[in-house]
Amino acid sequence: ALAPRLGWARPGLDQRPAAPAVGSAATARPFAAAAKTAKQGSQWTKREKAEAKPARRRRPLMTKPVDDVYLTWLYRRPFYDPEQAVGMLKKFQELDFTNPKQFVYINVFLDMALQKKKKVDPFSSAVVFPHRFLDEVNKVLVFTESEQEAEVARESGAAVVGGVELVKWILEDEVQADFYVAVPAIVPKLIPLRNKLKRKFPTTRRNSLGTDIPKMVQLFRECHEYAVEDERVIKTRIARLDMPAEHILTNLKTLVHDICTFKPPTLDPIVQRLVIRSASSEGLQLNLDGLLPQVEKVKEEEEEIKPADDEDEEKPVQEPVST
Repeated sequence: ALAPRLGWARPGLDQRPAAPAVGSAATARPFAAAAKTAKQGSQWTKREKAEAKPARRRRPLMTKPVDDVYLTWLYRRPFYDPEQAVGMLKKFQELDFTNPKQFVYINVFLDMALQKKKKVDPFSSAVVFPHRFLDEVNKVLVFTESEQEAEVARESGAAVVGGVELVKWILEDEVQADFYVAVPAIVPKLIPLRNKLKRKFPTTRRNSLGTDIPKMVQLFRECHEYAVEDERVIKTRIARLDMPAEHILTNLKTLVHDICTFKPPTLDPIVQRLVIRSASSEGLQLNLDGLLPQVEKVKEEEEEIKPADDEDEEKPVQEPVST
């Protein structure tokens, strides 16, 4: 009777199999596998529940607030006429005591769709604003091997003028410019620069290749360049806030009309949405009425009158210009 109390073990009676050590590999694997299986099962159950749950209906946004203080995400974003929006930007500057000479920016959202599931390729262009808002001019390089043409280019305001000797310096980044123009005679010798200059390589499509050197130099010294970002958005500046409202609106219309030339006029306008802002203000969504160029669309009745034989023929479509 004293043996168990004193810790003695009687042979054959008190010897029991030792319990496995807690945390051993033999026991951890089954429990871990079971826990993993249970976890996976719970995850699949949650996912299935989420898919089976009906989509939450979003309350339609209201159009116009009735109070001075309201939650903006409960209401639709308002549209403003261009004249009203420019006036609001000027008022914001006065109330916020910000720089009156800050830039005015626009974000243009584009509809790049064409017929037969085709799209307009992202493009870039240069436009001369009727009212300049920058003091500095662009640096223009002119390629020519004629001494007479070189003299004309220098008198027109070209920053750099030269021939084939400029190719090596440009490849080594010794000479750089904002824009590059050339005469047709020297273009075959400029092929090594095609990959280096990319879209700035002189071409007739960009009006940077021709014989009228003074016109090309003047164009690219004063022009403003813009490009499509993220496949459908143009973000650029168009004026300064201290300029007269009429000048800001004229620059805005000039840029919009230039953008609209990159899509055939028979299709929907390429400009889908337009937001204007200053450097320190919120964006204001503009009403496009009066901004887009007036283009007469082809009437459906005229298409129905055409003979059936012409329906199968492929119609020539104006290709969009891309650079």
